[in-house]
Amino acid sequence: MLKFDVKTTDGNARTGRLEVNGRKAVTPMFMPVATRGSVRTLLSKDLKELGVEALISNMYHLLIRPGADIIQEVGGLHEFMNWDGVLFTDSGGFQMIRKGFEQDIKENKVKFKSELDGTVFELTPTDDVELQFKMDTDVAMCLDYCPPYPAERETLEASVDKTTRWAEECRKVDGDIFGISQGGIEPDLRAKSCQALVDIGFQGYALGGLSIGEPAEKMYAMFDIADEIYPQEAPRYVMGLGSPVEMLEAIERGMDIFDSAYPTRNARHGSILTHKGSLDIRKAKFKKDNGPLDPDCDCSICSEYSRAYINHLCRAEELSWMRMATLHNLHFTLSIFKESRRAIADGSFQGYKEKFQKNYG
Repeated sequence: MLKFDVKTTDGNARTGRLEVNGRKAVTPMFMPVATRGSVRTLLSKDLKELGVEALISNMYHLLIRPGADIIQEVGGLHEFMNWDGVLFTDSGGFQMIRKGFEQDIKENKVKFKSELDGTVFELTPTDDVELQFKMDTDVAMCLDYCPPYPAERETLEASVDKTTRWAEECRKVDGDIFGISQGGIEPDLRAKSCQALVDIGFQGYALGGLSIGEPAEKMYAMFDIADEIYPQEAPRYVMGLGSPVEMLEAIERGMDIFDSAYPTRNARHGSILTHKGSLDIRKAKFKKDNGPLDPDCDCSICSEYSRAYINHLCRAEELSWMRMATLHNLHFTLSIFKESRRAIADGSFQGYKEKFQKNYG
């Protein structure tokens, strides 16, 4: 059974400790995305050395390859990945619903074809969660219905109703499960969805359907709604949020858990996160720059390699530069959470957030 304890608070920001199946993590925390059982360019050993305590994988992608039966036969995801930290799995609903099978999502199930070989899958919300636990996840996410942005109010209303019905079905499965609210940036619909999940009762509560193009201030308002409605004693999880500035705004509003491909995907496209904002290491101006990626970073890449060298590797199409950029970006992101926990504990989070955002630009 998942345990979560709030340790310290600074306004609505808080630190906490999460424990599930004997595995522990401190919050606020960031989960790198291991979509197919791996964070691209990195090993599980790398993640442990970075201080990562939790990962999130994706049920849809693992279901179509290698398959739930194979994962179970080899000992489950933890064994498969050589990962002994906390493991969340996403339901895969976001992917399944966007594969072009809208006509097959009208009833209490999702029907879709494998993008690899055309195999047809048909899952109820209960099936989805059961498959996540079959794969040996620690925390399963409810199957939810996330419409694209922007969406008409009628579409958002239908999304909230379907997500609530599916959450009721998911909750029938025994295990540690997080419910996911929808409602876009409509305050009344988001509040309705959050309250419906609380009435059902889950070990933790997430916000879905955000950070997909909506104005930042309207997104922040949804965090405030969740903070008011979600139980104080339960962990709150903002799905898919990876921008450093936005994560700090969410932490200030009482959110605890985050995941995003933002730092790793950006790294593979040459975008380096620094305390002065992001930079494109592929640009010619870095050819002779002997400085570190970020002068204010203490990661091994910044300590041992120059911008000029990584720029050279990139231009020479040596794959090692992607690994180096990914290691740096993840270290940078994790350091934000480490500093946030420190600042919350000593009552200085507001000052830390404002200083960071001012420098980051």
